[in-house]
Amino acid sequence: MDYNKLADLLYPNITKTPADYDEIYPPRELPQGAKVVRFAPSPTGYMHIGNLFSALIDKLAADSSNGIFYLRIEDTDKKREVDDAIDHIISGLSSYGIIPQEGIMSQIDEIGNYGPYKQSLRCEIYHTFAKELIQKGYAYPCFCSEDDLAANVEQQEKEGVQTGYYGKWAKCRDLTFEEIEEHINNGDSFVIRLKSQGDENKKIIVNDEIKGKLEMPENTQDAVLIKSDGIPPYAFAHAVDDHLMRTTHVVRGDEWVSSLPTHIQIHQYLGLKAPKYAHISPIMKLDDGNKRKLSKRKDPEAAVAYYEEVGYPEGGVLEYLMGIANSNFEDWRRANPDADLRSFPFSFKKMSASGALFDLLKLNDVCKNVISKMSAEEVYDYAIGWAEKYDKELYTLLGSDSDFAVEIFKIDRYNKKPRKDIYAWSQVKDYVSYFYNEIFDKNITFPEDFAKEDINAILEAYAKVYDENHDKDQWFETMKSICEPLGYTPNVKEYKADPDKFKGHVGDVSTVIRVAVTNRTNTPDLYSILKLLGKDEVLARLSVRV
Repeated sequence: MDYNKLADLLYPNITKTPADYDEIYPPRELPQGAKVVRFAPSPTGYMHIGNLFSALIDKLAADSSNGIFYLRIEDTDKKREVDDAIDHIISGLSSYGIIPQEGIMSQIDEIGNYGPYKQSLRCEIYHTFAKELIQKGYAYPCFCSEDDLAANVEQQEKEGVQTGYYGKWAKCRDLTFEEIEEHINNGDSFVIRLKSQGDENKKIIVNDEIKGKLEMPENTQDAVLIKSDGIPPYAFAHAVDDHLMRTTHVVRGDEWVSSLPTHIQIHQYLGLKAPKYAHISPIMKLDDGNKRKLSKRKDPEAAVAYYEEVGYPEGGVLEYLMGIANSNFEDWRRANPDADLRSFPFSFKKMSASGALFDLLKLNDVCKNVISKMSAEEVYDYAIGWAEKYDKELYTLLGSDSDFAVEIFKIDRYNKKPRKDIYAWSQVKDYVSYFYNEIFDKNITFPEDFAKEDINAILEAYAKVYDENHDKDQWFETMKSICEPLGYTPNVKEYKADPDKFKGHVGDVSTVIRVAVTNRTNTPDLYSILKLLGKDEVLARLSVRV
């Protein structure tokens, strides 16, 4: 077989060589040890948390090594492509501060010297590399129909052998030039396949950045390199693109581990050095005590959009993902409570080889901590921004008097140990509800361990002595002053020493007042709440009776 003649027959219009593209896309001038990593999603659906996690790892790997993080869109599956998916990918990354230095920036814009960064625009490049493989005798055209392939599989299953296109089952592998030429002249559809020289009895060894040493049988399958529509599948496209874009590390899900023999073989036949691989185990979830993969179909929290809709702060989500990315992150955060995330010394070696467990309760705790460190103004800005899109009533209330709303968020915020009541902006409405009569639940429910007559007596007595001009010490003294006439002690220690002597203590009296004013037993500082509500509103709420 004259392979050069065959290559020209199949790709008569391809005049460049891979060497030409090596000159167009030269090695990057970067510091030694710098990692070049890419986030390369398919625009076939929404961003899920696994995508975000993978992109975060890409970004951390690049930033920690003074390298490059770029965005490539692998849009070779046109049948499943979603129209606005690219915009969602870009906005999703942007909202979490995962900004690529290079690559796709919008549906029509890209930055960088190694593009195009959409695979659908790189077909001529792929055909050039495929043509060289044909010239080397490492690839050939296959004219088998879907029916031919299905018949192959049916017979293989009957014989109990491995299914696929290989060995004696590769019916087009040994076609003569004349036979191939006849097919081409007839206009027959074809794919380009790898002509594998692999031996299943031999092993390949790959040192994965996360999983360590992987030992697997060589690939024996004649994998498709170029589909009948002229577009390559992932295996071939990523080999060509990662070489020309000078990718040093490929971070991807561990569902690709089984494909490593094929991917390594393609690199070898192309004469290219394979990048280092870091295979991330799937994010897991506990379900009835058993671990399972977080499911796009079953679990709403699998979608990145879920976190925006609930109103989780982006910084909190990133903090949480960092915690499951590197096992030493939480210790680092305790030692560096105010440090920027980007200063964390990320390492592939600190990643879990078996899959991190996703815990919404832990995420909530992390986000509570993140929000507690924000200024009142920041909380207001984030909350009203979220409400504008997801809760028009809350948006109207917060926007009606921004200074008042900010004062709400100031309560107990700048203490040594600030309160941690909110983990998501969707909780703000309930948190502020007793400050707004439009949403305040006036069906007051007092704790059952208070007698009705005591509740009414406390409220009546306090209404008589309440003074909005008191400072906090005076306010508390006033609270204590009504205790003894009502059968309560102003001294908690005294009550504990002889509880049968009193109906309760000053804390119980304040609880009744707190419930009357807020309809809840646990709130931030009561004094600050009363000051912010104002005298008329406080007295109106103290007038409630049971």
